[in-house]
Amino acid sequence: MGFLLSVAFVLCWSSGFVGAKLGTETADAPTLLMWRFLPLAVVLVLAAVAAGRFRSSWRGLTRRDVGRQAVIGLLSQSGYLFTVYYAIQLGVSSGTTALIDGTQPLVAGALAGPLLRQYVSARQWLGLCLGLGGVALVTTADASAMTGVAWWTYLVPFAGMLSLVAATFLDQRSRTSVAPQVSMTVHCTTSAVVFTAAALLTGAATPPAEPSFWIATAWLVILSTFGGYGLYWLVLRRSGVTRVNTLMFLMAPVTAVWGALMFGEPFTTQTGVGLAVGLAAVAVVHGASKTTAGDSAALAPERATSAGRADARVACEG
Repeated sequence: MGFLLSVAFVLCWSSGFVGAKLGTETADAPTLLMWRFLPLAVVLVLAAVAAGRFRSSWRGLTRRDVGRQAVIGLLSQSGYLFTVYYAIQLGVSSGTTALIDGTQPLVAGALAGPLLRQYVSARQWLGLCLGLGGVALVTTADASAMTGVAWWTYLVPFAGMLSLVAATFLDQRSRTSVAPQVSMTVHCTTSAVVFTAAALLTGAATPPAEPSFWIATAWLVILSTFGGYGLYWLVLRRSGVTRVNTLMFLMAPVTAVWGALMFGEPFTTQTGVGLAVGLAAVAVVHGASKTTAGDSAALAPERATSAGRADARVACEG
């Protein structure tokens, strides 16, 4: 099950870069993001009310808990996605954007110890550095094929990566159990408010008439939001920060494959080597988490179940 969830997560998360490429070909980033989240937020709220779960799921949550979820949504969706979409709109390829995002595991690994007491073992650091090497291989191959893109545009997705890392740690430090449907509703509603305001202020609220825009919007809602974003938090809670972030090393080469097949973006021998190195990095880190007693994520906050188990610190891997 863990393997299948990981595969599904990689495919769905990488699909977001492809959907961004599809959507920004006909609309600006605020327009695409507004129409991705505004209808979705309405549907999520109505679905929760219709299912009779709205009040029960929210029972026991304080304003501070809801506010924390809103901040997590602001960082993990609004901040992260806008930078990704804007970078692609500026001309950075979908593969390169994913590659820059692929440095996230090293940042998360470096901070997991002091912030979460989830210490990274020597073998896991080896895997993380190996993954960075794979990212570097694909990045140099892709960037060399791109012309006319200013150097500073590559800093935009890097800022988004930092935003997602911050959201991850904020979530992991919380001791309050929040039902998935509640967190998804709060996150998407927060993003809907932010992106609708941004689109209105920039005069970009009117969607284009091209069918490709709505195809891209549906793609992003189904595959990226429910698939990639939902699986991110599920795998994070099942496996810990280090393992879920190691899977990020695979986003860049997988997205490069998507981009080559759908948009004719360059996929060279060096890109293929980078993919192989990224796979090796994931194998090293996941193998270390099963065989090393002092695993980096040995202690993590366990989410209380719906039956009302108390919060506790438990081993989340191995």
